[in-house]
Formats: sequence, structure tokens, C-alpha cells
Amino acid sequence: MTTPIFEDRPDTARGRMLYQTLLAVHGMIRRDLDTVERLAADVLDGLPAEGVHETLGELKTNGMLWQFQVSCLRYCNFVHMHHHAEDVEFFDELEETNPAIAPVVDRLRADHQAVSGYLDAVEAAARALSADDSLEARRAVADALEVLEGHLLAHLEYEELNIAETARRLRDVPWSG
Repeated sequence: MTTPIFEDRPDTARGRMLYQTLLAVHGMIRRDLDTVERLAADVLDGLPAEGVHETLGELKTNGMLWQFQVSCLRYCNFVHMHHHAEDVEFFDELEETNPAIAPVVDRLRADHQAVSGYLDAVEAAARALSADDSLEARRAVADALEVLEGHLLAHLEYEELNIAETARRLRDVPWSG
């Protein structure tokens, strides 16, 4: 049995579902990035350094700085996991379905490596707030988030625009159960 050429493959229920799931995950990434950026602005604008030292115990349980660090680190970890899953599972299937998409997948994998570095920079800056709550340290977090935002949003847009046709044609896999 020969495999049909890509253009002859119809959309599949699984392919449409996987692509819609990808769009939903990207939507969550965008929404959470907005939330983390708002938290960064709050840290820059409202929480004085001396207040952080005086209320450290409270901050560790429910204060803005602690919430920022936890939210930021959780967000970064989620994006790392999402990109890893795409790299090891999703992209190979895209290339199997449509070999012509290989240059797009190569760029997406390279983007994942670059975004990983930006996420690491955000994580390091957020962790540094525990030891240094100066305006400079807070500015470092905001700056790292700004760089991440630019690259991550460009990556998401490129991915969505360039894999849609292939993703919607991924083979249906029968349920085994």
C-alpha cells in the first residue's frame, strides 16, 4: 500500500483535534504570559524593598513577590514541557505526514532552543528576587520577560501559520482500549 501524497490527504478528525488543542495551549501560554507581565509590573511599581524584608514570611505564603516568583517559574516550566512534547512527539509526525514541512520543523526546533534560553533568563531573574529586591533586580525580570514575550509570540504565530495544513491531516489513530 502506498502512502498518498500530502496534497491528496484529507483533513482527519484527529488532526483537526490536535491542531485545535495546539491553538488552545498557545492561547493559555499567551494568557499566562500576560498575567506574569502584569505581576512583574506590580513588583516594579508597588512593593517597596523594605516591605519585602519586613514581611518575608507573609510573602512566602501569599504575597505578591512570592506569587510572582512561583507563577513565573511555573509558567516557564510549562512552556519548557510544551516545547519538549512538540520536539519529541509532534514534529516527527508532522514530517512523516508532509516531508516538505521539514524546514519549518527545523526552524521550530531552533526556536524552541532559543526560547528555552529566554525562559532560563526569566527564571534566573525571578529567583534572584529572593536575594535582591532592588529596582535593578526587578527591572532585570521585566526586561527578561519583554525579550521572552517578543520571541515567544513570534514563535507561536510562525508555528500556527506554518503547520496548520499539515497538522489537520495527521493520521487518525484508532482507539485501543
